[in-house]
Amino acid sequence: MKIGVKAGDIMTRNFISVPPDTSILDCAKKMVKKRVGSLILEENNQLKGILTEGDIIWAMTKKSKKELGIIKASEIAPKKIVTIKPSADLYQALQTMKKTKYRWLPVTVNKNIIGFLTLKDILRIEPSLFEFASEIMQIKEESEKLKRRKAGESFRDGTCEECGNFSLLYKVDNRMMCEDCRDAM
Repeated sequence: MKIGVKAGDIMTRNFISVPPDTSILDCAKKMVKKRVGSLILEENNQLKGILTEGDIIWAMTKKSKKELGIIKASEIAPKKIVTIKPSADLYQALQTMKKTKYRWLPVTVNKNIIGFLTLKDILRIEPSLFEFASEIMQIKEESEKLKRRKAGESFRDGTCEECGNFSLLYKVDNRMMCEDCRDAM
């Protein structure tokens, strides 16, 4: 099946990028400032990785506050990067997103990044694909739940029962606590 629209026609050309050696704390600040959920790690127009809000949340749960200012984005970003060519049809892009469980794909030519295709970009142009896109999101959500269960951790956003701060919470002895309070126990 083909939609007839190419990835290069609707991709975001003004994507937000940072050098791979940027600290994850600075990356998080940039994501908040620019209101984006991911950053392209780019060096000399070459795609070096993608850092997502999920990667930063993972680091926040595993690393200390001091380490967040030292750890480089390239250290926690996934090493395997799935890309798409600008000539790829949107249906192919959606199939790739479904297979990889990513909501975005870097658009590259000879390893040079020229754009960023997101699920939002596709739905803005072709709303009839919403059902297909929601299937991608459901798959991603379910796989994330399975990962957390396998890791034996239970966490969510909310107010810490110990200190009252709004944060990512962990279940500790049937109480929901932020990372700081959990680590202090």
